[in-house]
Amino acid sequence: MAGKNPIISEELEHYVSQVISQENTVQKRLRTETAKLPQGRIQTTADQCVFFAFLLRLLGAKKVVEIGTFTGCSTLAMALAMPADGKIVTCDISKEWTDIARRYWREAGVDERIELRIAPALQTLTTLAKSAAGSFDFAFIDADKTGYDGYYEACLKLLRPGGVIALDNMLWSGAVADNSVQDADTKALRALNAKIRDDKRVSASLLTVADGIMLAVKH
Repeated sequence: MAGKNPIISEELEHYVSQVISQENTVQKRLRTETAKLPQGRIQTTADQCVFFAFLLRLLGAKKVVEIGTFTGCSTLAMALAMPADGKIVTCDISKEWTDIARRYWREAGVDERIELRIAPALQTLTTLAKSAAGSFDFAFIDADKTGYDGYYEACLKLLRPGGVIALDNMLWSGAVADNSVQDADTKALRALNAKIRDDKRVSASLLTVADGIMLAVKH
């Protein structure tokens, strides 16, 4: 889910997007169609997509799990960065939004790399853990914020040592640093930031990219 970066101005954010823009015509059309939706603001930003593609290439990733597909902008970016035998398992509960994603995945020629699971994410992650624990290279979490802790724990089981979890919206437009904000989403993100900081199972870094990306490398 996109959010406002509390540190970077809109002018600087626009400049960065122009400098690092590497999206092809299919990705740009998907982004444009998504932006017209009432929920369009929640799509993964272009700079995030470029960053995740960079990370996957750096890791040599062939197995990815994603929690929160929406219209598939991030899924498409990651699939394009993976080899032909790569596989992304992406989880969502909306057929309406993911039907848009499927059209663009097919057009980009990467649909065979993507396995969409329409079901509650924890259900999918639990099923995957029975046969594929310790085999995934990368996980991206961008869904309901109160569910993040459960997704984090489930993804840790799926990752190989040296695998990376990326969690979006961990700055939550600056709300995590404002103790007067005590809604459920903010409290969940604030608590998870502290948990990951102290988690001996991982090494972590909280980046001020987009609305805050927490990266955790599994030991």
